[in-house]
Amino acid sequence: MLTTSLMMGTALAASTNRADFDMVVSAGAAKCLPHARGEVHIHSIGPVEIMDVAVRGLPPKTDFDFFVIQVPTAPFGVSWYQGDIETDRDGDGQQRFIGRFSIETFAVAPGTAPAPVVFDQPPFPDASSNPSFGPIQMYHLGLWFNSPADAQHAGCAATVTPFNGEHDAGIQVLNTSNFPQDAGPLRHVVP
Repeated sequence: MLTTSLMMGTALAASTNRADFDMVVSAGAAKCLPHARGEVHIHSIGPVEIMDVAVRGLPPKTDFDFFVIQVPTAPFGVSWYQGDIETDRDGDGQQRFIGRFSIETFAVAPGTAPAPVVFDQPPFPDASSNPSFGPIQMYHLGLWFNSPADAQHAGCAATVTPFNGEHDAGIQVLNTSNFPQDAGPLRHVVP
């Protein structure tokens, strides 16, 4: 079994079915959360990957939203809401996700179709249809505050972003900008 370590985005190895790498603090959170960090461990079991994410140095007892994203920094491109991570009283959190987190991670919209409008409040209401687009590979990861109020409480900007289930999240805290935009860490994992 071939394994590799993709620490800090500097040792990009050949494709493998296992990867361990760091997430780094986002530029917008660097002053308010300078010690924030994340560690990701991915293991492919063929039809899916198991991804374990551990975060540290975050505000205690706070909810965060985890995304698979096209590029690690704004404008982020196509983004897929993967799930939530909640920190404990020490500001540490962890979560396991099972899905496709490899070179095969992509989104596609072969045509336009109607979409349900569930959350219709500004500033980020649901679209009523999708644009058509070809396959777009998504190899980066990002973590956002679940609310602008939580971000502000931590000393960060209270900017509203669409990165939670109700589209009223706070700023990005961690990402994989330690990897090139077109070669995020998921690109090196093969099923």
